[in-house]
Amino acid sequence: MSDLKVDLSVPFPSAREAEVAYQVLRVDKEPSRSEIAKKLALNDNLLEVSFSGKEARKIRVALTSFFDHLLLVTETIDQFGPPVPEYTHY
Repeated sequence: MSDLKVDLSVPFPSAREAEVAYQVLRVDKEPSRSEIAKKLALNDNLLEVSFSGKEARKIRVALTSFFDHLLLVTETIDQFGPPVPEYTHY
């Protein structure tokens, strides 16, 4: 059976919010036993995510977990406000 693939683009109100979500979500690696590959990329205010694997059921489980984490990140941003840009002091 060939690999199945799911690609997502998640828009954020700003590039900074997308970066915060990317930094939080990229640390959650898929377990090796899941046989799922997850790739995250940042494109301005879009968080681009790709899942691939041989079994639809395992991709569904990975997607469900990802959306649970994404929801937590977006709710946290909503609760505490958008992240403050980092400034370089001269």
